[in-house]
Amino acid sequence: MNPKEEKTFILIKPDGIRKGLVGEIIKRIEQRDLKVVALEMFHASRKEMDSHYPKDEKWLGRIGEKTMATYTKYGHDVKRDFGTSDLVKIGRTVRGWLLDFMASAPMIKMVVQGVHAVDMVRKIVGPTMPYLAEMGTIRGDYSADSAVSANLEKRAVFNLVHASETQAEAKHEIAHWFKKDQIHKYKRFGVDE
Repeated sequence: MNPKEEKTFILIKPDGIRKGLVGEIIKRIEQRDLKVVALEMFHASRKEMDSHYPKDEKWLGRIGEKTMATYTKYGHDVKRDFGTSDLVKIGRTVRGWLLDFMASAPMIKMVVQGVHAVDMVRKIVGPTMPYLAEMGTIRGDYSADSAVSANLEKRAVFNLVHASETQAEAKHEIAHWFKKDQIHKYKRFGVDE
């Protein structure tokens, strides 16, 4: 596959919608010579979101590890807040908050295509934790949330967008949210010519 044909999946989350950042997020993607090939506003059910996010123990454990590391770094007691230090159980709790949040309001789903689209979009949006995101990234410029704040409030991290982490994840997410006939082919001036 030509690198220009790589596709990735993006969700503008409820906080991105509520902050009025749809245009800004799309603008930043298009400015990097990536093109939007599918786009829709929708309101996902919790069941649809449950199928979107992994639920295997490896993924849940990774979420638990990230939570534990953040708590350790900032001197918080994970066992006090979660009632356990089991990483999978912590991950399962955080995942539940994420599903609730993602089903709480409309979102924008997109397929974006271009040179190394997965990596390019991850670079544009910045790290998952907004307080770690550099200025100039979407999360660095428009969000200041942290996992500790979110966990204390029993909610998902407000980080504006979801972007596929890998090509395999992008393929799964695109197939989950879009039918093949909803993804368009077209040439962008200055990008495809």
